[in-house]
Amino acid sequence: MIEISQSAAKEIKRIQSHSKKPDSQLELKVKPGGCYGLFYCLELDSSPKDNTAYHYFESGGVSIAISRESYSYLQGTKLDYAEDLMGGNFRILNPNVSQTCGCGISFSQDSIQAQ
Repeated sequence: MIEISQSAAKEIKRIQSHSKKPDSQLELKVKPGGCYGLFYCLELDSSPKDNTAYHYFESGGVSIAISRESYSYLQGTKLDYAEDLMGGNFRILNPNVSQTCGCGISFSQDSIQAQ
């Protein structure tokens, strides 16, 4: 399961309303690379998804898509959004992470190898 905070749902709606793709869906991906071998990627995508290849999670009126491959890295994750003096950003609170870089985008997991 993936949890979407109210603040993240609100920001996703704001981004969708200002994009050229108002019917788009947020996709959360894990890709090889970064300081620790894996990194998070958030994209708005309006292309149709194969329902057998993705997990879908809804909260606060928004839905996010996660491929089955990425989901193995993200089980139990919370997607949050926060603003501070440096601006606003999404925060991915992943309980499966063993190490992360200072920016929080790149990470590693001891039990799962990068694909």
